[in-house]
Amino acid sequence: MIVKNPDQRVAVLVDVQNLYYSAKNLYKARVSYKNLLQLLINKRILVRAIAYVIKAEDSRESDFFEALNSAGFEVKEKDLQVFVGGAKKGDWDIGIAMDAIRLGNKVDSIILVSGDGDFRPVVNYLQQSLGCLVEVAAFKKTANHELVDMADDFTNIEDHAKTLLFRI
Repeated sequence: MIVKNPDQRVAVLVDVQNLYYSAKNLYKARVSYKNLLQLLINKRILVRAIAYVIKAEDSRESDFFEALNSAGFEVKEKDLQVFVGGAKKGDWDIGIAMDAIRLGNKVDSIILVSGDGDFRPVVNYLQQSLGCLVEVAAFKKTANHELVDMADDFTNIEDHAKTLLFRI
């Protein structure tokens, strides 16, 4: 547990795909990103809030992306890759990692909203090389245990289900 004071500058980086599938598979629910942002900021100074999304040409996507923007997030979009054999890929891991490194010297704490264990090296770099605190927020049931353990603080979204989740 870390001390969270009103003078701390924070950046919130949300892996929307990771959150979407965890909420859907565990609770058949969606996340209230506005409430999530407020919970995570916790009366500190928000420097940046970025939501990373994959575009799959769904007609409802633009409404969702606009809702993220209205909730206080800068939305970064990437197209879904479709390969010759029909396989699909869409992730923002490298983009999120690069933004975290770029922002690490400008904030006191990076709040990574993802349970993806692929982020362990960047968390280690932010802590050891930049001296930045790293908070992780995710569904504990689907989060990588090593990522949770190495974070300076962990917010289990499941503990705030009443305010953060709504049924589909």
